[in-house]
Amino acid sequence: MTATPALPGYPAHPQRFEVRPGLSMSYLDEGPRDGEVVVMLHGNPSWSYLWRNLVAGLSDRYRCIVPDHIGMGLSDKPDDSRYEYTLQSRVDDVTALLDHLGITGPITLAVHDWGGMIGFGWALSHAAQVKRLVVTNTAAFPMPAAKRMPWQIALGRDWKIGEWIIRGFNAFSAGASWIGVEQRMPADVRRAYVAPYDTWAHRIATIRFMQDIPLSPADRAWPLLEAAGKALPGFADRPAFIGWGLKDFVFDRHFLDGFRAALPNAEVQAFDDAGHYVLEDKAKVLVPAIRAFLDRHPL
Repeated sequence: MTATPALPGYPAHPQRFEVRPGLSMSYLDEGPRDGEVVVMLHGNPSWSYLWRNLVAGLSDRYRCIVPDHIGMGLSDKPDDSRYEYTLQSRVDDVTALLDHLGITGPITLAVHDWGGMIGFGWALSHAAQVKRLVVTNTAAFPMPAAKRMPWQIALGRDWKIGEWIIRGFNAFSAGASWIGVEQRMPADVRRAYVAPYDTWAHRIATIRFMQDIPLSPADRAWPLLEAAGKALPGFADRPAFIGWGLKDFVFDRHFLDGFRAALPNAEVQAFDDAGHYVLEDKAKVLVPAIRAFLDRHPL
């Protein structure tokens, strides 16, 4: 697929990899082959488009690898009979992609939303490769005790009517493109965010991600999330940059405080006037700040 006006700012040549038999993952691999590797992991309901500005700001020097999780973005969108939409599946897919690309050396792990749980889940067995961290509005540990699950998320996670609304009307992706920012997205950017989720069938991952949110040991993703949370302080000795939109109604100050506690030496930029998609609201600030952070801490 080549870039079109419907995907402003997105690299022209995403690549594809058969991550599982009969299932192709779309991903970006931008920048010099011998550049320091930055792996960028998106969450739900976004896709690799979220990282486009950071890719543009880094790829002259850094090798940027940015997958679309299965069911998301430009990747295949199988039904439940062909793919198990679980956190462990996501971690396994990242492992398969990086193995395919021969990424066995040091990396910078950059995460947002579910990307934190996926990335730090992957890092449980690849901790030695993770040399720097870039953390934006995400989680890598269980829900803080002081935080309550927003009703909008509980509706999708726990109620069949939530699935009907999300899959019937693209309510989650479309809604996030409005309420996930404090500065209104340009219309063409907003359309790019929601473009992959254009039919009932193509919205399967947006609801399956919500249904997989681990809140207790009864949930299948809980052991992996709990292990990631326990391991997180072990990364405190690595350079870390945290960029956070404080108007995020899900990943709010409670989650930011959790990362501050686990990574006390992290460089933190938190914004009172930015939302969940902090890389949209604050791209002009965060992209050069992250670039400067990476330049100051070479691998």
